[in-house]
Amino acid sequence: MTGTAPAPFTADDYRARMARAAQTAADAGLAGLLVAPGPDLVWLTGYAPTAVTERLTLLVLAAGHEPVLVVPTLEAPDAAHAAGASALTLRDWTDGTDPYAVTAALLEGDGRFGISDNAWAMHLLGLQKTLPGSSYASLTEALPMLRAVKDTAELELMAAAGAAADQAFEEIRKVPFAGRRESEVGADLTGLLRRFGHSQVDFTIVGSGPNGANPHHEMGDRVIQRGDMVVLDFGGLKDGYGSDTTRTVHVGEPTDEERRVHDIVREAQEAGFRAVRPGAACQDVDRAARAVIAGAGYGEYFIHRTGHGIGVTTHEPPYMIEGEEQPLVPGMCFSVEPGIYLPGRFGVRIEDIVAVTEDSGRRLNDTTREMVIVE
Repeated sequence: MTGTAPAPFTADDYRARMARAAQTAADAGLAGLLVAPGPDLVWLTGYAPTAVTERLTLLVLAAGHEPVLVVPTLEAPDAAHAAGASALTLRDWTDGTDPYAVTAALLEGDGRFGISDNAWAMHLLGLQKTLPGSSYASLTEALPMLRAVKDTAELELMAAAGAAADQAFEEIRKVPFAGRRESEVGADLTGLLRRFGHSQVDFTIVGSGPNGANPHHEMGDRVIQRGDMVVLDFGGLKDGYGSDTTRTVHVGEPTDEERRVHDIVREAQEAGFRAVRPGAACQDVDRAARAVIAGAGYGEYFIHRTGHGIGVTTHEPPYMIEGEEQPLVPGMCFSVEPGIYLPGRFGVRIEDIVAVTEDSGRRLNDTTREMVIVE
């Protein structure tokens, strides 16, 4: 696929993110943040180690202090070439020395720190042993909204990822379904996502007939038949930002019941979307979609939350679920994806990614939500 590549994030972008993260941690009563290799480290610094090993790599952020990236000496040259490297200080350590002592020298001995969910247990335990007065909380627990609000450049990347997923759907609806395995259609979807610019495909769910009643069926060897409802849920990363969309198609003409269930889910998805506005609680989106399905008599068959956040990963906070009172803020991006799943028969799910605007919501997926007939 050809097209203009997006402008890369600059050192100033990463500097601003690290400063905001450090201040957010301080506002939450934390002494700082400890960020291991993974999505948070990439988002904050642009650095992704070529291989994550037992050697400690850790970004240390604290309000009022310069960011420091602790890295093994043999990986320091790669870290120095990261896009955000000039916005931080590298502190390397060599094999045979104690990386926890190096890191501990940067920390308050009795502080409470937010730490990446994916940090290795051996590293957390090593820090606790070196600083017995310290304590830790996972970033998801301590700062669940750290990456939730996207800036203008990030929103453009999210929109481009959504448009690419839409292109994949427009193409997949043209391929033969009947007589082919779910895995074959899934392979087509994977190829289309890559054709339209995705560097990473995270999932391709192809749930035909009774398999569609399992929301996370993914794809298998079942041969798709005429008369099947088929759930297509797919997404991944394009230029570092996520896509995730679901459409439910039908092979040949559907029954009246299948049309009715599809229409109910479509109405529920519309209701969830219309509930999106700044200041509304995440649970309001779930309630709006769920009320439509429950009112139609299918409440027991809507068996998952209405949505999840998305950004540099395809699943992240916030979550559209009962009990989540986090208010929506302009720049948040999340899925709205109600469904009905009739065990042993079929399932229907319709999903768009939605961005919160200054006064409502904006869909980042624009393919039809009406019933699509495939062959």
